[in-house]
Amino acid sequence: MEVKVLDINGKDTGRTVQLSDSVFAIEPNKHAIYLDVKQYLANQRQGTHKAKERNEVTGSTRKIKKQKGTGTARAGSAKNPLFKGGGTIFGPRPRSYSFKLNKALKRLARKSAFSIKAQEQSLVVIEDFAFEAPSTKNFVNVLKALGLENKKALFVLGDSNKNVYLSSRNLERASVVTSSELNTYGILNTNSLVLTEGSVEGIVENLTK
Repeated sequence: MEVKVLDINGKDTGRTVQLSDSVFAIEPNKHAIYLDVKQYLANQRQGTHKAKERNEVTGSTRKIKKQKGTGTARAGSAKNPLFKGGGTIFGPRPRSYSFKLNKALKRLARKSAFSIKAQEQSLVVIEDFAFEAPSTKNFVNVLKALGLENKKALFVLGDSNKNVYLSSRNLERASVVTSSELNTYGILNTNSLVLTEGSVEGIVENLTK
């Protein structure tokens, strides 16, 4: 797949880049995408929820009434889960929601996500760029030049660039990652995927190991 390379002003540089069909033009596997996104979202959960059970509620363990002869059901202490202020029955406990996925499946999911973006024509390749100093204004100008100022955009760099990252940090709809930090959720949860020339080789290398 051959794609034109744009500069940061949104103009055609006259160069093209060859995107590997084995990464950007496969038949998307929706189940692999589902599992990888599910794992990503599960890993974001803290799992610190906790409800007090019967043995953890503050209160007396005194038997509140005699066992027989009251005409009502027998009852133990006020910590009984059936009473107001009592413990919770089978309440939530701290736990980890993470689960394991094979590397091959995660690669397939990312390839499928890239292929979907390519099919939707939501994938743009631009030349490598950098800023001399962090500047949100300069980054906004890049977004405007590419027609992405009102869209959610993910920029993928070949190598970490602190100034570019800091320039985008205050923008709600734009984010910057390196090719090694990409995940299926991030690829799909964006309107436009912007790849720099330097990131293409790293993406293909990571997904064809």
